[in-house]
Amino acid sequence: MMFDKTVAALSTPYGRGAIAMIRMTGSDAIKVASAVFRPKSGKKLCDIPSAKAVYGDFVFEGGVIDDGMLTLYRAPRSYTGEDMAELCCHGGVLVSSLVLRALADAGASYAEGGEFTKRAFINGKLRLTSAEAIMDIIDAESIGALKLAGGANRGLLSGEAEYLYNELRHLIAATYAYIDYPDEDMADVTTDELKERVKALADRAETLKNSYKTGSAVCEGVKTVIAGKTNVGKSSLLNMLTGEQTAIVTEIPGTTRDIVTGNVVCGQVKLRLSDTAGIRETDDTVEKIGVELAKKALSDAGLVLAVFDGSEKPRDDDLAFISELKKLAAPVIAVINKSDLSDGEGYDGIFENTVHISAKNKEGKEKITELVEKLFISGKIDYDKPHIINSRQYAAVSGFINSCRAALSALESGETQDTACFDLEDALSDIAGLDGTDVKEDIINEIFSKFCVGK
Repeated sequence: MMFDKTVAALSTPYGRGAIAMIRMTGSDAIKVASAVFRPKSGKKLCDIPSAKAVYGDFVFEGGVIDDGMLTLYRAPRSYTGEDMAELCCHGGVLVSSLVLRALADAGASYAEGGEFTKRAFINGKLRLTSAEAIMDIIDAESIGALKLAGGANRGLLSGEAEYLYNELRHLIAATYAYIDYPDEDMADVTTDELKERVKALADRAETLKNSYKTGSAVCEGVKTVIAGKTNVGKSSLLNMLTGEQTAIVTEIPGTTRDIVTGNVVCGQVKLRLSDTAGIRETDDTVEKIGVELAKKALSDAGLVLAVFDGSEKPRDDDLAFISELKKLAAPVIAVINKSDLSDGEGYDGIFENTVHISAKNKEGKEKITELVEKLFISGKIDYDKPHIINSRQYAAVSGFINSCRAALSALESGETQDTACFDLEDALSDIAGLDGTDVKEDIINEIFSKFCVGK
């Protein structure tokens, strides 16, 4: 598929720098570049070999505004599969803006976010999981996240998706062929064999599905809520974890009224932290709204850091809060603060995961990290195995497993093979969607809308 428009965008960060790179892709890329760039050699751009950088001048409104380099990549051997040009000028804000304007005057349109990678995917240069991995590599905040995203970019997840797709497709085809042409010389796929092979595929996909807990925790991050009563040290904990003054800390109860956020990497796990208002009964209208937001955040959390004042024994309101925490689906780490004042032994044994800290003295972060890794990392991460790292991928694999299990249930209950194949076709569609073989346009647009312009 070739796109109608030739598009261009600044691919390096906007602002002053040594070099600015502007990328352009589309069927008219070489024609448009020729109107803006003049090689010092005097050659025409159409005569310049592919993947060779040439030195020349950039022209705007008939005059030379800068000198620099241009590299052409001819279709189909380019990142997007189309003709591409990469223009490198000096990294001034004005000069790079003028080069972009000159390209627009010559017929190029401004690219949308992620348009280069989107074209690469649609033109068959990238699988969808590899395209997603590029954004994960850019957003990586830890070595672990970089390695997992790099594995997806190398095709580990694509390879697993391709295996599951091809195995199930061949199995469905063989089953239908024997049913439709019983007199032909075709191998009989017995019901027992069909069940055995479908179960094997479902079990293999289950292993892939189980990788999401680690993959998501390392790459996407765990939605983590810091909760507790007023003045137990929630904001101090946030500041200790982030290493900066993210939240205001005072001795006045109810200082935090809105949700304060920050990201931190705990060992190998990324936490997307939210510090919430102290949970208590209040007549203050604004604080009351904050308390309600805190309660909602708890219900949506992937992890709760429940902070308690270890210098006091648990009171009735603490016990009521503990009772509510035990109803949550998310794991809870009880953070017993103010260990510099007391040992907080009154809270021991209440929660499976408990840690004693002094947020004031910045003591205990390593203990929290140890518990977080225990909850979300199962042993040593094998970076040479495929991992699911986002919710879209998880949904696709879950759909595949559920449809395979539905087919097995149908066969177990005495349904015919062709009836079971209806569910197997659903499974085939789900796994095809994992890597973009069969995925809706709105999902593609949503994925690439998250990319920066120029990528």
